[in-house]
Amino acid sequence: MAKQPKNRVCKNCNNPLPEKATVCPSCGAKNKKPIYKKWWFWLIIALIVIGAASSGGTESDPSDNQPSSSVSSGIKNDAASGGVSSGETEDAPSNEPSETDSIPKEYKSALKKAESYSETMHMSKAAIYDQLVSEYGEQFSEEAAQYAIDNLVADWNANALAKAEDYAKTMQMSKAGIYDQLISEYGEKFTPEEAQYAVDNVEADWKANALAKAESYQEMMSMSPSAIYDQLVSEYGEKFTAEEAQYAIDNLS
Repeated sequence: MAKQPKNRVCKNCNNPLPEKATVCPSCGAKNKKPIYKKWWFWLIIALIVIGAASSGGTESDPSDNQPSSSVSSGIKNDAASGGVSSGETEDAPSNEPSETDSIPKEYKSALKKAESYSETMHMSKAAIYDQLVSEYGEQFSEEAAQYAIDNLVADWNANALAKAEDYAKTMQMSKAGIYDQLISEYGEKFTPEEAQYAVDNVEADWKANALAKAESYQEMMSMSPSAIYDQLVSEYGEKFTAEEAQYAIDNLS
């Protein structure tokens, strides 16, 4: 049985249309196929479906395209802190008082006095302390005086040597007499080690000193040569050696 052609009617006048006619022979109106009946429409639909399926399989994590919060916050922090990164620190000025500021003024004054006694008078450590606390001296407290001694920078050997040189040149004392004066509690109060260093290193002509002493006894006290000799060698007197004393007696005028 032959296939009957499908009847079509004009959308404008409802008269029958030939199967492949696009224009109505009755009214002249165009009668196109619906878009969904055209082949290219379904081709586009197919391409859209395929594209959607492929993009769904490779969709990236939205978080991968977003900047890291730590990076952004680090940039903000750098801007707020003037460009200093979190790995760098700036030392903030300290408002705390320094150790020097916390020292009482009395202690500082005592230290200055101690430095003056050491540098200008070449005094020993013990003598400086006694002078600082003495009621006839500086009258500092014991605490202030001790602070001064503990923080005083001085070469005690050099001070002892300076004192020894002074005694040898201005008072023409003997080596033994100078040593005793340096360690005496009524004298300079240096330690035995400091005093020994001084007499070992002082430059003096002990015979000349003995002669100067002998001449002084002869002129000032009119003593005999024998009495002068005894005074020169006595341990309660000048403490020169027997050789030095004899040199003095032999060279008296």
